[in-house]
Amino acid sequence: MSTPTPLSEAVPVKRRVVFVVGSGRSGTSTMAGALQTLGMRVPQPEVVADETNPKGFGEPQWVVDLHEELLDRCNVHVSDARPSAWFAAGKLAAFEPLRGRLHDWLAQQFSEAGPELVVKDPRLAWFLGLWRSAALRCDAAPAYVTMLRPVTEVVGSKQKDYAPEAGDVQRTAAWVNMMLHTERSTRGSARRFVRYQDMFRDWTVPVFAIGQAFDIDAVKSATANDVRRVHQFIDPTLRRVQLTWEDVAVPARLREIAEESWQHLDRLAEEDGDTPEVHEVLDQLRTAYADLYDEAEAIAQSTALAARREGLAQQPAPATVRRGADRLPHGVRALVPPTMRRGLRKAFGRER
Repeated sequence: MSTPTPLSEAVPVKRRVVFVVGSGRSGTSTMAGALQTLGMRVPQPEVVADETNPKGFGEPQWVVDLHEELLDRCNVHVSDARPSAWFAAGKLAAFEPLRGRLHDWLAQQFSEAGPELVVKDPRLAWFLGLWRSAALRCDAAPAYVTMLRPVTEVVGSKQKDYAPEAGDVQRTAAWVNMMLHTERSTRGSARRFVRYQDMFRDWTVPVFAIGQAFDIDAVKSATANDVRRVHQFIDPTLRRVQLTWEDVAVPARLREIAEESWQHLDRLAEEDGDTPEVHEVLDQLRTAYADLYDEAEAIAQSTALAARREGLAQQPAPATVRRGADRLPHGVRALVPPTMRRGLRKAFGRER
């Protein structure tokens, strides 16, 4: 028979941290905002809303700043299409000073904001190992919500709201790389997949399912007023881009991998859809994408080398070191007889 906890001893507080992940422009802000409105805490201060996200991002500014610092450190872009970028970013998870820094910040948030946190940032997927370690060191249960939106809509939304440097091909490849590796990285953990469109159709179904699956008190104990505020927060008119493959120009093989990836990722949002059979297909698609990227990289090697040569050519030439007789003013050198000048050149190594 177990011994009851004495009233003089503090009962451990149940801690939860939900990481909202997925490609940018896939509904991550909508999910984070809904959970926040129901009572979960987003660490403050938050990134300020703008015209691309008028309802707010639901992103802690400290987290965004940290991720940008880390991406710069490992030379990875938030929408990086390189499969090798995951290895470059993952190596930072073994850096103990960084692990300690993240743990200290997260522990402070639990202390100040409460036992149930929601952390969201599109860059977060690159550093899931770091965050999982920090959560466990804080005696918190980590869980993951991955937002799903058709790749063509994500690409179109990014083309509309973000800088135009990247085109349809790069954004499509980056989506495949991000989503397939995020799925693999969260496999075996507490997780749920939610379709962006389902948040507009009836957000209560996926959100309350998350509350039950992750045992989130803020969601399970939500009041009618809380629910009303979420209804006011979620604006269906914000789903402004609904493109198809007819609107996105990408190579046939990339389109094929992206579409098949979407079809199988979409199955994960179904009840009992997170199965080993789906995982196996997603593993095969991840391998197929890596092979396709390697082929494209090999074919484009001449372009990469040409860009590198052009970059080197545009760099200022190193200053020439003036040695020996060259250090003499021209007027003084003119007074030296030619035979002696040739001797000086030999002495200072100018002739070969």
